[in-house]
Amino acid sequence: MNKPSQRPSLGSAVCYKDPWAALDWLERAFGFERTMVISDAEGRLAHSEMRFGDSYLMVGSEWAEFTASPSSTNGKNTQTIHVHLNEDIDAHCERARSAGATILQEPSDQFYGHRTYRARDPEGHVWTFGQTVRHVTREEAETASGLKIEGWL
Repeated sequence: MNKPSQRPSLGSAVCYKDPWAALDWLERAFGFERTMVISDAEGRLAHSEMRFGDSYLMVGSEWAEFTASPSSTNGKNTQTIHVHLNEDIDAHCERARSAGATILQEPSDQFYGHRTYRARDPEGHVWTFGQTVRHVTREEAETASGLKIEGWL
């Protein structure tokens, strides 16, 4: 585990009915890497963390009454996860598709300079992957989209 001062400021946690299968699938489909896996005496997953770039993801079970996989809620998501790629997004999409992801949005260029695709994992979590393909000014993005944008980086 990283030293507390080196740990990313924000991570996400997702719940699965079958977290062991999710760990395998997230590695195969999206390229996440297991960095910590803790199991209890009965072999149940107690805690896990995966790394992607400089971020981390905790993967767990439906461990409390307020946690649920989308597969337990008719596919509803209360959050979606966005991952920024530094690699070929089209190849990443094909890797995910080959692993069984449902591609909800094929890779496409966006007005703000990113190419994105959206996928659903086997338990229904929705993931968006993006890659910067060109640098766009705020003014260019406003003109292309018809939107007023504040706080452009």
